[in-house]
Amino acid sequence: MNNVGDVDRPGARDAEAMIAEAKKAFGMMAGVLVVIWLIHLYNALSGFDLTLEYGSRAREISSLPTVFTSPLLHSDWAHIAGNSGPLFIFGFLAAYRGVKKFLGVTVLIAVVSGLGGWFLEPGDSISVGASGLVFGYFGYVMVRGFFDRHKIDIMIGLVMALCFAYQYIPGLFPQDAMISWQAHLFGFIGGLIGGWVFRDRRPKPKPVDPAIPAMPLLTDPFRPSPKQD
Repeated sequence: MNNVGDVDRPGARDAEAMIAEAKKAFGMMAGVLVVIWLIHLYNALSGFDLTLEYGSRAREISSLPTVFTSPLLHSDWAHIAGNSGPLFIFGFLAAYRGVKKFLGVTVLIAVVSGLGGWFLEPGDSISVGASGLVFGYFGYVMVRGFFDRHKIDIMIGLVMALCFAYQYIPGLFPQDAMISWQAHLFGFIGGLIGGWVFRDRRPKPKPVDPAIPAMPLLTDPFRPSPKQD
């Protein structure tokens, strides 16, 4: 005999799975911050040699692979401090639905943001920083709920837009020559694309017609059957 609390409900399983993924996302983003801070410490102690070697140089073919390394580097302590908070918060919100999907979104954002900066930034510049990822996660979280049709994610996206749009939307346009608005803009575009590419492809439930039992033919046992010629 089972108690009511022991019944395995789909809603309870979904909640437990989401909590488990949220824990993974939290730990992963904490690890990411530790890694980029350790890299920055080493970079600063070595005279920022890593920036010269692994930063993105616009329109240099040999620099194309740096679209994956430049987000891990920062120009100074203020730069990494300014990116760390938004990277953790936006990255966690982008990852709590599933770490595997998040990794795919991250690669897409890094490529789109990196290539956008590589094509459009001044030729004598070296670009580093995680802000392209930050803007990408920002865009992804804003639209994910609409593509996935999840009410909670729609609310999170609306709150993100209301709380941070005034701060981040201006960063998509030219302002400071030392800030790569190109990487911001294309990172944001990459996040929007990621919301569609990595949308939840759950099949829509098919409408089921209610089963109507066939009514038996009522006959009068006292009425004689019609004669057949």
